[in-house]
Amino acid sequence: QVQLVESGGGLVQAGGSLRLSCAASGIIFSINVMGWYRQAPGKQRELVATIISGGRTNYADSAKGRFTISRDNAKNTVYLQMNSLKPEDTAVYYCNADVKRSFLSDYAAYWGQGTQVTVSS
Repeated sequence: QVQLVESGGGLVQAGGSLRLSCAASGIIFSINVMGWYRQAPGKQRELVATIISGGRTNYADSAKGRFTISRDNAKNTVYLQMNSLKPEDTAVYYCNADVKRSFLSDYAAYWGQGTQVTVSS
């Protein structure tokens, strides 16, 4: 099995920063896309940012210019640096990874358990 474990969430004042981390472990042959999604109360889960193994990134409009996604392929870890946080960034943040568990297997999506980010005004 594959596990994704997030860390780094918490309570921060508006304008502050947080850095989220997500480490993948288990039987892993390769990881293609890694990303961060978030879900606020009463809303659907939405994309925040993704990064492929080669480093190309994609951001939601709400994250552009404030958030930076990065990854350490050797550690199977993805990070999300969040600056200039706003109350509307408050949500549970989920890590996602497309993992290939062997040479012959297909990629499958795995999710972390989520980490709460709360931004106070």
